[in-house]
Amino acid sequence: MKAVYFEKGGASDVLQYRNGSTPAQCGDEQVLVHLKAAGINPVDIKIRAAPERFPVAHPVIPGCDGAGIIDAVGKKVRNFKPGDEVYFSQPGFNQRQGTYAEYVQVDASLLAIKPSSLTFEQAAAAPLVLITAWEALYDRARITAGQTVLIHAGAGGVGHVAIQLAKLAGANVITTVSSDEKAAFVKRLGADKSINYHTQDVDAQVSSWTAGKGVDIAFDTVGPDVLRSCFNCVKPYGDVVTILQPAADTDWGEARKRNVRLSLEMMLTPVLLELESAKQHQGEILRQCAELLNEKKLTIELAKTFILEEASAAQDFLEQCRPMGKIVLTV
Repeated sequence: MKAVYFEKGGASDVLQYRNGSTPAQCGDEQVLVHLKAAGINPVDIKIRAAPERFPVAHPVIPGCDGAGIIDAVGKKVRNFKPGDEVYFSQPGFNQRQGTYAEYVQVDASLLAIKPSSLTFEQAAAAPLVLITAWEALYDRARITAGQTVLIHAGAGGVGHVAIQLAKLAGANVITTVSSDEKAAFVKRLGADKSINYHTQDVDAQVSSWTAGKGVDIAFDTVGPDVLRSCFNCVKPYGDVVTILQPAADTDWGEARKRNVRLSLEMMLTPVLLELESAKQHQGEILRQCAELLNEKKLTIELAKTFILEEASAAQDFLEQCRPMGKIVLTV
């Protein structure tokens, strides 16, 4: 099969496009998916840059997100059959491979039927960001109607679906952006207020919009500096959720003073730790999101599509341009 590999970590030029072996017969609780498209996510770049931090086997085929057609099913798989169109997110950990390839073996518990309203490219863009935003807002922060939520980087992959999921829960949404174009984009998605962090003071704008009370939930999708800002923006006894590793020198003083409930969100955990019930939960999230996508209550924005052999250029585009929505490889 054709696939993208790397033998050692480094810049995007370590990625190689070549022929490799098609995966062997799938395990009893796996399916073999003939991929039509693969989503690109920031974690793919992190794994490529420092593979020693992750449980991957060399040569590494990167990629977590995929959409395609089931080619074969394991002996114990009951919910899927050859010919089913599916979408999923599965990191290439613990002897698995990633999705920058023509075929991949996938744990059946992580799969869902592809939303019929989406192309394979749109479906491949969706899983990781949907699961991340769902777990962060619904599972970690336990969002409820009437709350006010601050979502950082609202035009990004996770951010643009987090806005929509928060609005579906009945929340008011403030989000940060870097341009007028992105402000218009997040408004179309339902954001009630956007803050251009290049020209406006985020903390002051949040305080003004909430009459000094702070938001109920602050969602950090960016990193340490933004996490510190979240502590200033959330109300006492509020929730802060981050998808990044807090810095070693993080100042927790404001969070402690406000008695903030801090949650860490990493959607890779079910595969990383081989937690079957958590895998099943992520499969169920994708099934519920498929209904919302088919009902046009959710949308996935594609920023740009590349072909598989352009994986290096695609990762560079994501890292350098920080586009609105998602980047996808067609397989």
